[in-house]
Amino acid sequence: MTTHRTPFRLVAAIAAGTAAALVMAGCSSGGTASTSSSSSKPVDGGSLTYAIANDPITLNPAGTGAGNDTFAITRQLVDSLLWQDPSDGSLTPWLATKYSANADATAFTFDLRSGVTFSDGTAFDATAVKDTFDDIASAGASSTAAAYFSGYEGTKVVDDDTVEVDFGAPNAAFPNATASVALGIVAPKTTETPFDDRADGKAVIGTGPFTLSSYTKNTSTVLTKRKDYDWGPAARSNAGAAHLSEVTFQVVPEASVRTGSLQSGQLDAISSVQPSDVDVLKSQYELVTRANPGQVFGLTFNQKRPIVSDLVVRKAIAQAVDPKAVRDTALNDLFTVADSVLGSTTPGYADTSSGSATYDPKAAAAALDDAGWEKGSDGIRTKDGTKLQLKLVWITNFGPNQTSLELIQQELGKVGVGVTLESGTVPRYLANLTSGDWDLSWDNSSRADGDVLRSKFSSSGAQSIGASDTTLDALFTKELSQSSASDRSATFGEIQQRIASQVDFVPVHELTSIIAPATDVHGIVFGADTRLDQLTGAWKDAS
Repeated sequence: MTTHRTPFRLVAAIAAGTAAALVMAGCSSGGTASTSSSSSKPVDGGSLTYAIANDPITLNPAGTGAGNDTFAITRQLVDSLLWQDPSDGSLTPWLATKYSANADATAFTFDLRSGVTFSDGTAFDATAVKDTFDDIASAGASSTAAAYFSGYEGTKVVDDDTVEVDFGAPNAAFPNATASVALGIVAPKTTETPFDDRADGKAVIGTGPFTLSSYTKNTSTVLTKRKDYDWGPAARSNAGAAHLSEVTFQVVPEASVRTGSLQSGQLDAISSVQPSDVDVLKSQYELVTRANPGQVFGLTFNQKRPIVSDLVVRKAIAQAVDPKAVRDTALNDLFTVADSVLGSTTPGYADTSSGSATYDPKAAAAALDDAGWEKGSDGIRTKDGTKLQLKLVWITNFGPNQTSLELIQQELGKVGVGVTLESGTVPRYLANLTSGDWDLSWDNSSRADGDVLRSKFSSSGAQSIGASDTTLDALFTKELSQSSASDRSATFGEIQQRIASQVDFVPVHELTSIIAPATDVHGIVFGADTRLDQLTGAWKDAS
């Protein structure tokens, strides 16, 4: 039986006065956390050096960069129409004071906040929203946000403070998407610059609390406070200007170097803390942790390839993998063993473990025997001259991935499934996916909306796995037409159950993001997408 957690609220008409404190102390895997339980008053001024693992690749908010490390920086430069509250997933005001949707979720009207300016002094208005959205839609595959604009017909400027965004088909996921970094609003001078020429950030002008001072590839990005910033979400702990005067995002690829540099006082905070460093760091610092919403880490099947288009093979692979053993070997108990394709902090999450293929290597071997896959002298099965040898592609941006996959490779080998692992950076991984030359992929995708699954698991999705499942397609069409959060949650439950029953995906573990701040650093929090939120509430003790 599919079980649902309490549905997250989706507010279709929101008042600007909404307020909720987001201060949670200590080490917690279930939400945002402050870095200290200190009740002392925040200090204005000072600089923060924050280590990230990867060069951002691009500072264009809608561009394709290095995932979380890119968004950590671009989130500081741009604001969004709506803000998603990490505590309950509700959408609250930001650059839009309220929004409404028509009956079939094809048109969304946003009332915009007045008195907001871009960092170049230009006034924020409806034209800037239209230009930003048109620009993303026109960029197509060059933009990480293109999937949000499927069926986009355009944005109408109703007046300076009102826009209407229109789609040719229902798109109830769009309001949630407007809270993302990728849909952050940029100034006219930005959209006048060719999309592919914005990677160095010089043309990126936002309304955010920081501006770009410098970007040195593979080294650092330096941001400076906007003293006049006064329009953050009221539901956030600090809606005004940042306390910090300057923030430097330092690229430090090696996890051990990040940890050592924090301990020696060279860094003020480090991201991407590795599980192997958790025990030593949590004895010295108050870690900021949160489980990521969206698609969990696991195995996706490229069903355009003949071998894994067979449900028998997919199910056998699922039965051969022990998610708990993978978690216990590569990670620690801050990381939850996955029981669905969606993580437990995702609006619409449902536990589908009762309808999934669970760990049972003997059953896996027997099913492959019955299907005519015979073990060869090397232990790898063959059928009709075809070897059960699969190519698995993965990204190197999360340290434990290699340990996880080497164990999965061993587990699959025991039942006669050969796996070749091909790793790479984010660009290399994306190139591998685009080529189609892969059978399995190992990845995750963080987004605080169950619609994150549509891009991969619907037949028309931008990264479609080729399942051609009309039942699943109909369910995605259904959720896109539902403006009610509870209705969408129920449909997402059906979607997860369908993916589980067809073994389109093998869930292994949720991702937990971990930040370690120095003892004199306070107020660093995650957003609802479990990416670094704006640093307006962060501060350091006076020297």
